[in-house]
Amino acid sequence: MLSSSVSTFVPSGHIVRKIWSEDECILFLFAASAAEFAAHRTVDWLYFTGKIPNDPIGRMFSTLEYARKIVFSEREEAEKALAMIRQIHGKVELARGKRIPDWAYRDVLFMLIDNSIRAYEAIHQKLCYSDKQDILDVFLCIGRRLEIPDLPEDYIHFERVRQIELHRNLVPSPLTIDLFAQYRKHLGCLRYPLLLFIQKKLCHPVVKQKLHFGLTWGQEGLWKVFQLIRFIPGYPKLKYWLIPEPHRFTLKHGIRPAQAVSTTDTNKFRRCPVSRKNVH
Repeated sequence: MLSSSVSTFVPSGHIVRKIWSEDECILFLFAASAAEFAAHRTVDWLYFTGKIPNDPIGRMFSTLEYARKIVFSEREEAEKALAMIRQIHGKVELARGKRIPDWAYRDVLFMLIDNSIRAYEAIHQKLCYSDKQDILDVFLCIGRRLEIPDLPEDYIHFERVRQIELHRNLVPSPLTIDLFAQYRKHLGCLRYPLLLFIQKKLCHPVVKQKLHFGLTWGQEGLWKVFQLIRFIPGYPKLKYWLIPEPHRFTLKHGIRPAQAVSTTDTNKFRRCPVSRKNVH
């Protein structure tokens, strides 16, 4: 549980700050989330305002700025960002004349928890149970501020509920097909296959099953090539090519932690490199 004595919403050195300060983690996290959003049975809410299908990449970065403001800001600023999110959702509900279901809010929160972990593990290394619980605790705090009910208290329970919710609420529809078509339109013929590649690698197994995702032998090999490319000197600049030019500035110069994560901070969340309690 987060202490109310800290000045920041997420304490300095916390693994959530590490994940959300890394551009690659952000790109991978949102790539996986884009697939899940498209297949969710409340995807019609994304179409109600028209903002998601008209500008899916822009909406992703708008969400990124809100998320980073919560993660890296002082507690008061983070609270204001959460209040703004509640206000925005309230206006959409009022305009449509119905409430967004509690389970839909919960699914989005679960998606951010799970994909934060999957993105970090894909790029770096497996996290132990305690690290995953720390990530869960941060998002539980966010969920409570957003008044989301029935949240799991521990990571084992979270994994169980997450699996059930995905089976229940992922229902691909014509809107799923249309949203993927919008991804293709806005990313282009070169970036879109990369989006699919990352999604097939990162998404939760249930998401892969519902969307009929699967990596071929050749694509698995391509993933290993990517892991090597990351260590090439020019890679830090190359990765920004994955983002259409109007949004690169947001990724490179958006809200960041005041100080870079130090080696000491890194050791704070690598407390159990090997754990029998690991849940993967």
